[in-house]
Amino acid sequence: MSTTSRLNNLAPGLTSKFNLAADCMALAVAAVLASAGTWPSPVLVASAAVVGWILAARVLRQYDIWHKQGIVGELALTTVLVLGTVTELFLLRLVLPAQTMPNLSLGQYVDVALPAMILLRVIALTIRSLRDPSSQKDVLVVGAGALGRVTGEDLLASRTAPTNLVGYLRFREDPAEPRVVAPMLGDVDALESVLKDHPVSEVYIAGNMVKNAETMQSVIRSCEKFGVPFALPAAGFRFGRARAVNGKAVVDGYIHYQSVEPKPVQTALKRALDVLLSAAALWILSPILVGTAICVKLTSKGPVLFKQPRVGMHGRPFNMLKFRSMVVNAEELKEKLLAQNEQTGPVFKMKADPRVTAVGRFIRKYSVDELPQLINILRGEMSIVGPRPPVPQEVAQYEPWQRRRLSVRPGLTCVWQVSGRNEISFEQWMYLDMQYIDNWSLGQDLGLILKTVPVVLTGRGAS
Repeated sequence: MSTTSRLNNLAPGLTSKFNLAADCMALAVAAVLASAGTWPSPVLVASAAVVGWILAARVLRQYDIWHKQGIVGELALTTVLVLGTVTELFLLRLVLPAQTMPNLSLGQYVDVALPAMILLRVIALTIRSLRDPSSQKDVLVVGAGALGRVTGEDLLASRTAPTNLVGYLRFREDPAEPRVVAPMLGDVDALESVLKDHPVSEVYIAGNMVKNAETMQSVIRSCEKFGVPFALPAAGFRFGRARAVNGKAVVDGYIHYQSVEPKPVQTALKRALDVLLSAAALWILSPILVGTAICVKLTSKGPVLFKQPRVGMHGRPFNMLKFRSMVVNAEELKEKLLAQNEQTGPVFKMKADPRVTAVGRFIRKYSVDELPQLINILRGEMSIVGPRPPVPQEVAQYEPWQRRRLSVRPGLTCVWQVSGRNEISFEQWMYLDMQYIDNWSLGQDLGLILKTVPVVLTGRGAS
């Protein structure tokens, strides 16, 4: 891989690259000011801080923000990364000769680095929210008439809510060959198929409330069934100069709906807790993580970590990390074992799965194999609490109502985890997830975290 490709993977987009450069410069300045010693101390401290930052930012995808959740979570992750470099410098000071870093003040380093990095992050987020495609939401427009066409054009031209226009679906009354600014994906009857095949953050229903009323109602039912937010025209007319008295309610001419009660403050706190608790867990459990990695490597062939494709929020794919608990060709052997599946529905579970290694059986029983998912949580791909992320093959077999579990961020633990895990049926599992989504609160999450601890320690319901 070329240097340019590596840089693009680390910081996609021009704004991200400037943010990365500014962050490295701020860290270097903070390190030099905190070292206050003769050469090579300032150079060594600055180099260590910058290299440690870049490596951690690459693993946690600090500069790729599409999967994050608001500015609170972003600043929490930035704080964790700065404290990570502090830990790195502390460990270096312990292992290197005393004269290498004689005057290093970690307190002064934090005093300079943390405010600077937070300020730079706020500036970068503000710029990227206006310009960078990685912050765009994926929108589907239902309706290819005049309103649908103008809606698509307005969304693409917006600088306050950048949008990736997935495509259009046409009502039966729309022109046969509409002039639209994104691909035509078919008629409105194909809505559920499109929602299955494409990650969609929101559906704009650009129909006429008189001519298309019955079809629009059908679209609303499908969106509710899938748990996908949708927007309806605020009025049957377009306005040039006139503005609604309460402009915030209809900024883009649409009233926006979602299938769960919005709780912005609790949602922001949930993301902040995800970042802080997962970072603390990684730090506290680091001896277990290292020990498990050594055991996996020494007892069976193959990589330490297993990257399994999973389906995340709104159908976005990601690689879920686990300690490898099975033989290398486990996925190939699965086809031969399907007849022995002990779980109902599209999920495959076996208590005495022959693919599991000796070490794997132990770490699966006590959920140690799941610990690398703390990295997925820091990346923003998962949450500590939420429905378990399914594999694509399972999602392909979901009934439409079951896909609503993809309307929230998947989690490390959930109601299923504390309710018997493999001892309950697939149907019960799905209903438990629906109940969690419909009644979600931050207090419920904290309760599930507390219930998870004894379940993990006893290995109840695991296989």
